[in-house]
Amino acid sequence: MILYFSATGNSEYTAKYIASALNDNAVSIIDCMKNNIFSFSLRPNENLGLVFPTYAWGLPDIVCRFLKKVQFSSDKKPYVFFVATCGYTPGRCDFFANRYMSKKGFPLDASFSVRMPDTWTPIFNASDSRKNSVKNAAAEKRISDICRFLQSKAHGNFMQFKMPLVLSVILYYAAYSLIRRTAFLHVSDSCTGCGLCASKCPDKAIAMKSGKPVWIKNKCEICLGCLHRCPAFAIQYGFTTKKHGQYINPHTKI
Repeated sequence: MILYFSATGNSEYTAKYIASALNDNAVSIIDCMKNNIFSFSLRPNENLGLVFPTYAWGLPDIVCRFLKKVQFSSDKKPYVFFVATCGYTPGRCDFFANRYMSKKGFPLDASFSVRMPDTWTPIFNASDSRKNSVKNAAAEKRISDICRFLQSKAHGNFMQFKMPLVLSVILYYAAYSLIRRTAFLHVSDSCTGCGLCASKCPDKAIAMKSGKPVWIKNKCEICLGCLHRCPAFAIQYGFTTKKHGQYINPHTKI
């Protein structure tokens, strides 16, 4: 079983690619949380995989909440692996993931990272489709290589471009809470009122009022799924995202 969280498709594609290679199933933790599913029984010799994106050099809050509540049962400890998708660096996501999993009695056996187009468009530019294609092609090769490691049940930390642990922890706790403020999000007059943002928000932080999205929570995942999925590109974060475009992994559906 491979558990994943994905807002714009990078981690979803990675999880499903690996699941196909391992003849396994990929399960969205968004669906698990919506349906209050936090208990899993693993089959004999079944792997346990985690595929999550990197947010502010650490894990998304929804992932942390899920990992705090989830329980696993197995006749013996399974092979447990973690894959972090990232734009440039995975920080030290493996540290945070392993801390949660160790408390459950299922510490990580192997950790990996995959660079993919960066969706944090308040800073990074996602508007160049050619560059995105090049990055995704490289990511495809990296995921294929990871699958070979997983098929042999390799043990170790195989993450690339990781940061020093102390720096990653400091930056994560200093930055993530700040950037999660929904006050930075706003909608333009080009909004068509389709409601896609509200229906897809993993935090249920958006409500439709008078045909327009309104953020009803002070903080959200800040996954920017609402921004990237919006058909009219009407949702923005701050003042720089408009010129940095939108991105959805080309192998996934909105």
